[in-house]
Amino acid sequence: MGLWKREAWRLLLLAGSGLAVGWLLSHAWAGLALGLGACLAFHLHQLRRLHRWLTLTPQAEPPATTGIWGDLLDRLYRYQKGQRHTQERLLGIIKRVQESSEAMRDSVVMLDGHGDMEWWNSAAERMLGLRAAHDRGHHITNLVRDPRFIDYFHARDYREPLTLPSPIDEQMVLQFQITLYGDDERLLMARDITRLHRLEEMRRDFVANVSHELRTPLTVLAGYLETYATYADQLPPRFARGVDRMQEQTVRMQSLVSDLLLLSKLEIERGGADHAPLAMSALLASVQRDAEALSGGRHTLEVEQSEARALVGSEQEIRSALSNLAFNAVRYTPEGSHIVLRWRPQGDGACLEVEDNGEGIDPVHLPRLTERFYRVDKGRSAATGGTGLGLAIVKHVLLRHDARLEIDSRPGQGARFRCLFPASRLLEPQLVEQ
Repeated sequence: MGLWKREAWRLLLLAGSGLAVGWLLSHAWAGLALGLGACLAFHLHQLRRLHRWLTLTPQAEPPATTGIWGDLLDRLYRYQKGQRHTQERLLGIIKRVQESSEAMRDSVVMLDGHGDMEWWNSAAERMLGLRAAHDRGHHITNLVRDPRFIDYFHARDYREPLTLPSPIDEQMVLQFQITLYGDDERLLMARDITRLHRLEEMRRDFVANVSHELRTPLTVLAGYLETYATYADQLPPRFARGVDRMQEQTVRMQSLVSDLLLLSKLEIERGGADHAPLAMSALLASVQRDAEALSGGRHTLEVEQSEARALVGSEQEIRSALSNLAFNAVRYTPEGSHIVLRWRPQGDGACLEVEDNGEGIDPVHLPRLTERFYRVDKGRSAATGGTGLGLAIVKHVLLRHDARLEIDSRPGQGARFRCLFPASRLLEPQLVEQ
């Protein structure tokens, strides 16, 4: 406030001096105008000095002056220095981020709010074929033109990565992951997983080949055991029990081989050729009958259907997924449990559920239930004859139908297995009839 008081006194002094001189010369108002004009000229001079400093030599120290203008120039200079330090610090951070990104083996591409490419590291040039002279400012889908990537980019659901071949090398397999940040900007990362992809292909081929090779000897063994079983009454009791046990284990091995072959088929084949609208009421009723036969009257099974739309998919695969869920409910719930097969709306899509009021599952096991051969209770699973592949089959069937599996369970509160299908997989009843 001291500076403003001094400026006010300066203004009053100049105005008063001008007024006094004008009064002595019999032109009081002209003298007042002259005093105010001198004050205005002083401020215009200081404003000109400020403008020249900011436009011509902003890095230099401000012009020396006193009063309110001196304080203003000093504050501007300190603010300017602070901004320069902040800018230098931010540029240093950006430089370190760019240097660290350059050191990464994974591709990093920064996209603006429209999806145009702003910056990328050298790994992106090697994996994606980006060139600064030609590609900067272009949309990412102009470079990666695979329809699966375009759908992935526009879907804005980046929870799961996308695996595709490189746009410049079909032999290189890349895993794309997009992250949203800032003002609808995106960070695209691509990782070379060619070696892992080949190992996974080798694993699938190995499992499929071994399973296929096991089928023939198991069939022969089962045939001979069935023949021996017809003469069980003529065999000594010890050998008869052995034949029964061998038959049980052979049937179990055949079931395991069948599940492995089905899982390999789901992993290797693209599918889609046999997709058609499914009559869900008939499918639910059929699975209910099969589950009741497996239960042998020890459980009560019920079907609920409140969704009129038909599901478009493979009847064999959907039946396999629903049967696995229903059979698991029969195998792993105590006698007297109630099991519900349900087809109902869920948001814009629909939901296929299998719910029971059994013992439930500890939440610690839920993230791993869809892994191959994972068992919550190994002893109990072996006793019920499960292969440990049922939920893995369900997961792969749903992936082939753009769906996902959700599991909700608590100990003592039963379990609910929910298959969520998007609206794109559903068809109105009138369209099915046409």
